[in-house]
Amino acid sequence: MKKAIIFLLSIVSLGNIAFAQDSSAYELQRNKINALLAERSAKFGQYEESLNARTGIFGFQTKRDIKNSNEILRQIAINDNNIFTELKVLLDYKDLQFQEVKSNVDHNQLRIDSYKKTIRDLQLKNEELLDYNQKIDRSTDKLQLLLVLIVIALAVCIFIIYRKNKVIKSKAPQSGIKVL
Repeated sequence: MKKAIIFLLSIVSLGNIAFAQDSSAYELQRNKINALLAERSAKFGQYEESLNARTGIFGFQTKRDIKNSNEILRQIAINDNNIFTELKVLLDYKDLQFQEVKSNVDHNQLRIDSYKKTIRDLQLKNEELLDYNQKIDRSTDKLQLLLVLIVIALAVCIFIIYRKNKVIKSKAPQSGIKVL
């Protein structure tokens, strides 16, 4: 029994360690996505600044200003693609965790059903043993009653024989004949 408890505790602790590793990987992935989102926000701020930059004559935008804005916008699009890729990885982690939890639930349900069946079987066996024990107790009571009756009958027989011997001895002449 102690071995079974130790075994179950070790399995639970290993499961917790695996879950903690999955959780830490999930957290790392979330942090990575948050960093990419912060980077995107910073680049978007740079893009806003580049749209307002007017280095040309009479306060107009130059080709270089427009190219700079387009480059920043291209970097935002690349960053967005990276965010989507990392979000896919994060969702895969979530799906993996969901499948693991579902698998654990299914496994635990099977174990619970098995325990219920074992308990039901043990209860039936216990009822059978109690019935058998009651039958033995009744037969033991009958045997004890029979033994008491035999002892009483034997005592009565011994008493009757003793009385007859006493009567015969008292009627027998004193002549040296022994009566049994």
